[in-house]
Amino acid sequence: MTRILGIETSCDETAAAVVADGIDDRSNVIASQFDLHAKYGGVVPEIAARAHIERLDSIIEEALAAAKCSPAELDAIAVTNRPGLVGALLIGVTAAKTLSWAWGKPLVAVDHIRAHAYSPAIGLATVPWPAVALVVSGGHTSLYFVRDPLTIELLGATTDDAAGEAFDKVASILGLGFPGGPAVEKTARTGNPTSIDFPRTMLAHDSLDFSFSGIKTAVLYHVHGPGRTTGGLERLSPQNLADIAAGFQAAVIEVLVRKTLLAVKRTGVRTAVLGGGVAANRTLREALSTACLQKQLSFHAAPMAYCTDNAAMIAALGYHHFVHGDLAGLDLDAHCVPERASAISNQTLPSA
Repeated sequence: MTRILGIETSCDETAAAVVADGIDDRSNVIASQFDLHAKYGGVVPEIAARAHIERLDSIIEEALAAAKCSPAELDAIAVTNRPGLVGALLIGVTAAKTLSWAWGKPLVAVDHIRAHAYSPAIGLATVPWPAVALVVSGGHTSLYFVRDPLTIELLGATTDDAAGEAFDKVASILGLGFPGGPAVEKTARTGNPTSIDFPRTMLAHDSLDFSFSGIKTAVLYHVHGPGRTTGGLERLSPQNLADIAAGFQAAVIEVLVRKTLLAVKRTGVRTAVLGGGVAANRTLREALSTACLQKQLSFHAAPMAYCTDNAAMIAALGYHHFVHGDLAGLDLDAHCVPERASAISNQTLPSA
């Protein structure tokens, strides 16, 4: 048995976990910073970094205790070093390097987005690879071709706003509060998703990239009037708000599902997986599951515990880096951008 301690501090969740053999979650401890950032309507980087400093030691101790694992029983320490808020990342990276040196354990660097792509595999008896992975979060909306845990190729990504960012902005437009994703989803439950026909931006007919800035603007003008940014919200009834939320959510989800199916067709795989913070949206999970079932495809969504930022996915993917000898040194640094992934060109895949 190979036990990996994972550390995650890329944004506003302070997290630590112990995972065995890349799939067996022994502990997954997360300290949310929601209360610290809610009054600002978004994450404040300086506050996030300070909270990580205050909480990380106790979170690591709790994760080890919950897993009934001592430092001596660990095989390696895995840490998110990209992408994210640099100040927040540095807290986790510094802690991981310190523990690696103090405990004499190998150090592994993990890309946060690739860990989200891997997260649907945690707990599965049979690996789902190769697969198309849709990663949907506040900062990223991407499609990957995952050949195996360490071979992942970028198929498409957002050209402007990510889906999660669009949810947050629409929640702000509608006065629904923060975080926006859960607020929009909750409001949409009583709305009619067909009452408002918001645009579905597909870009070129065979494009696997995403664009959600247009629908955000469409919602803004629907609420306030063309070219206006204020003045319309007070005229809306609760049912109006629900219909707008439902129509917006339906448009975003339709784009996500259609492009995922296009990526599956392009790659020729028979499996799709879903990860990232927006993967917690039940309407998205159900829509993608239904679409895959209709196409006779296998589908795996990350369990709810692994949708938001967490350290279990870091430890799980870190296991594969460790067993392949992909180790980091004590000069490991933090980076705000994802690790580069080679894109599959249309010349190597069949056209849509």
